Amino acid sequence: MKLLFVINPVSGDVNKEPFLNNAELLCKKYGIAYHFFKTTGTNDADKLSNLLQDFKPDRVASVGGDGTTLFTAVGLLGTAIPMGIIPLGSANGLAEELFTNTNPDEALKDIIMSNVIGSLDILKVNTKHYAIHLGDVGLNAKIVEAYNNDESRGFTTYAKYFIKEMGHVEVFNVKVAANNTVFEEKGIMLGICNGRKYGTGMPLTSMSNHMDGKFEIVLVKKMDVNTVAKAGLSIFNEDFIDAENMQVISTEKATITFDEKKLLQLDGEIIGEFDTLDVEIIKSAVKLITHNDNSYLS
Repeated sequence: MKLLFVINPVSGDVNKEPFLNNAELLCKKYGIAYHFFKTTGTNDADKLSNLLQDFKPDRVASVGGDGTTLFTAVGLLGTAIPMGIIPLGSANGLAEELFTNTNPDEALKDIIMSNVIGSLDILKVNTKHYAIHLGDVGLNAKIVEAYNNDESRGFTTYAKYFIKEMGHVEVFNVKVAANNTVFEEKGIMLGICNGRKYGTGMPLTSMSNHMDGKFEIVLVKKMDVNTVAKAGLSIFNEDFIDAENMQVISTEKATITFDEKKLLQLDGEIIGEFDTLDVEIIKSAVKLITHNDNSYLS
């Protein structure tokens, strides 16, 4: 076996070296050819593409957080090389949703040993932007922008900006064309969901499945004390999701139009401001190394 590790050294401010030392020992012990590719922020996509051609790995391990997983998955588009996830980022929400072992060393063993390969869908937005997990415009995108500009990380920092943004929530108009119908509505946030939960553990919808060939558009219509309370409780029990305050559309493709440009975030990264979003699902885009305890497979 030839195993390529794609590593983001700075994701989540987590020191990756102890894991990499263990991974190197494991690979040497069992005769696994391996290569460590560490991202630098400069021409990483081109470097990964060249490495895939030169090294020709049988499997790829994404070592980092959700952003590293997305980077690795996009790099594998158009190939049949399966990837697995080593959760070493700040939140690892995507890894959790995909039933990845939370222990990095055990997750590596799953990648090496498992013959269970699933098909992972990827969202494509405006032809050149991608997401595996969740994107949105409105309230949460503004929180993410402030959070990303803060040197601190974690739930406390997120909560600080959540409280701040709650003080001046903006209502906007949105038009969605999907499934041969068009609807217009007002809301404070619009989610684009291939997954169910944010990295904080708060679910936006219980419907989404990374492997079903569809995504969900979730319009949150208002935010009040009752909605905030339900959002907090939904972390512990998804029955508390405030469905009465949401409009959900399940589809394979949609055009979303706003009355003015809105800030978009995808998988925790700020993309920019847009007044139109063309969104589609790339079905079975990437092969995912997983196991039979992954309920999305059923």
